[in-house]
Amino acid sequence: MPGAALPTPDTVRKALRAVKDPELNLNIVDIGLVYDVEVGEAGAVLVRMTLTSPGCPAGTEIIDDVKKVVTDLDGVQGVEVELVWDPYWTPEKMDPRVRAFLGF
Repeated sequence: MPGAALPTPDTVRKALRAVKDPELNLNIVDIGLVYDVEVGEAGAVLVRMTLTSPGCPAGTEIIDDVKKVVTDLDGVQGVEVELVWDPYWTPEKMDPRVRAFLGF
């Protein structure tokens, strides 16, 4: 859609709250899996994120959900998900309220 306003990284992060880690049933932003969001001038979005572990059985499902949610935003022309393991995810990356709720 030419001329559509580009989403901001904050808008993308808010949209990503709809993506849940099926094992924890919590959104990937609050549990600290999303490290960085960049929005390019042409509407290309890069999401740098991790998973709770390299062997996370829901990894493919989570990444597919991230791509779908971001693609649905106005102005987005493409989505790339970069899976990173540095820094490694730990419970300390969770939102403090979520960490308290889970008993960490």
